[in-house]
Amino acid sequence: MLWVALTTPHTPLLPASPKKSSPALPLATAEALRGIATWCLQFTPRVALVEGCAVALEVWSSLRLFRGEDALKARIAAEAPDLGVIGIGWAPTAMGALVLARCGVSLDGRPLTPVLDQQPLPALTAAAEHAATLTHAGINTLGQLRVLPRKATGRRFSEQLLVALDQAYGRRPEVFEWQQIPEDFLARFELPAREDQAMALMEYARPLLMQMCGWLAARHAGAEGFRLTWIHDSMRAKDAGDGGHLVIRSSTPGRDLNHFARLLSEHLAKTELLAPVGELKLEAVGIELVVEESLSLLPKSMSGGEALTPVLEQIAARLGEDLVVQPFEVDDHRPECRTRWDAFAKRRTRKTSEVDPLPAPTFLLPEPLRLAVSNERPQYQGALYPILGPERVEGGWWDRVPGEAGVPGTARHVERDYWVAVSKTAGKLWIFSTRQDDGTPAWYLHGIFG
Repeated sequence: MLWVALTTPHTPLLPASPKKSSPALPLATAEALRGIATWCLQFTPRVALVEGCAVALEVWSSLRLFRGEDALKARIAAEAPDLGVIGIGWAPTAMGALVLARCGVSLDGRPLTPVLDQQPLPALTAAAEHAATLTHAGINTLGQLRVLPRKATGRRFSEQLLVALDQAYGRRPEVFEWQQIPEDFLARFELPAREDQAMALMEYARPLLMQMCGWLAARHAGAEGFRLTWIHDSMRAKDAGDGGHLVIRSSTPGRDLNHFARLLSEHLAKTELLAPVGELKLEAVGIELVVEESLSLLPKSMSGGEALTPVLEQIAARLGEDLVVQPFEVDDHRPECRTRWDAFAKRRTRKTSEVDPLPAPTFLLPEPLRLAVSNERPQYQGALYPILGPERVEGGWWDRVPGEAGVPGTARHVERDYWVAVSKTAGKLWIFSTRQDDGTPAWYLHGIFG
């Protein structure tokens, strides 16, 4: 067994000195502790609140998933302080890990018993209740308490003291109520001081994003985005309203904390608060299951650059969504209308057709080119000889060009027969025949095969 205990500034008795300052959550509240527990659920389902002031998780079965004990220790040590955690203890028992976290002690490969023996009585909550009496008797450490006669200790103090001592040393099983993964994610945080600058909210929103990403990982899911809502202080102008919000969306569902944080930072930089903010709320948007990628046994080359999609989303967040566009395919029979351009941040999903598409040209002309006809045969750098077709394309009655004031618009309806034709000099071409308004036939060149 391998347990991790995370303590907070409000964990009683010998709080460890923080190695990394946190701006963040007032972790005295049970809601903040549940937020830390939610973040921990990405590592293991065996997460519990201990004594109402700390979080413990059993990670022995999850070590291989996180590249071993050293890698997991490094990750938790790097990320947990951002949630307000100031003490981290690792031990074979949960209560032992809590004692070490409170005292800021690490096993470093040593057995648990001699290390716990050196710790002061207040590090164990059950012993702290009797610390004054025991100290007068010359008992100052857990080791000195452990060697006292058990029956006499139980009668003089309490049976619960012996139970807690045995659990810390691994001589009695520990029983916890495991935290459940919430069905939905909604986290809130009351700011320690009122903020009137939007960028200052980033300092407090990042721990909420960490909780959301941990929740997504525990559910093996990704979020299309999130909604950050801020609530104004009660002492505000009447026209300021109750608050405001930002909805951040990504083109694909994910749970990359750094990417979400960069997108939020770009949007906050352009946001102006109407009144000082006293509370934040974060809600996940567009939850979808994510298929995990299997790791290869063979090494593969990794590019040093950043993925294109996150970079473009950050540019769109900074410059504006309408200034970064991408092409996407729509269901339209007309070739010139099959590709549309829209904001890159918008997500487009399109089902793959089960029918194999007909040959399509490599290059499509911006406008069809009217062809000359000689001896009832279209001409383009010589006579054209159809080799495949016809393919009937008809549609567009719903697509109307807006008219001027008082003049109805016209529909862009087409009726065409497409052919693949060849020319001795021009190669393979994509042409179509149609009828003009007066009923006469006409041939047009619309595409070129590369």
